[in-house]
Amino acid sequence: MGGRLTRVFRAFNVEARARREISKEKPTPAPRHPTFRLNELADQSEIQAEIYRKDDRLLTFLKDVYVESRDPPVQVKVGGGEHLPCKQEEKRLAKLGHCGDLDVKKVPKGKISIVEALMLLNNHKLHPQTWTAEKIAVEYSLELKEVNSLLEFFIPFTVQEFPKESKKAIKPT
Repeated sequence: MGGRLTRVFRAFNVEARARREISKEKPTPAPRHPTFRLNELADQSEIQAEIYRKDDRLLTFLKDVYVESRDPPVQVKVGGGEHLPCKQEEKRLAKLGHCGDLDVKKVPKGKISIVEALMLLNNHKLHPQTWTAEKIAVEYSLELKEVNSLLEFFIPFTVQEFPKESKKAIKPT
């Protein structure tokens, strides 16, 4: 029903609307910039001769130029967080957890996997004298300031058991 009504209004007075739109005065286009045509230049023999003439002075300059190209050294990080495309990223073998096939086998240098992060946080928590920030940085190929930040701001989960004698304990029914 709605389609029929819209078709009626769309088709209403189509010719008069089209004539009105066609008879409107069109805006004049902006004047074009005068350009030299290549055909006009091709007719002038002096310009053609100048185009094909060899300049001996410029040729001697060109022979004196020697270009030696070398690839820039591969860098992983540049100041400001920008990354240069590196051809091959150094990787190290990851310390495997107990997930088997799901564990990440190779990790880029300067990064750690989730399993390794949890393992090093737990080791530092249990034995802070042996697992110092310096030892962790050497063991996992990380920067010392990143390891210090990791140990300061990330704490692994701990399970706390409340004694059953307390009043707040839920009594079994």
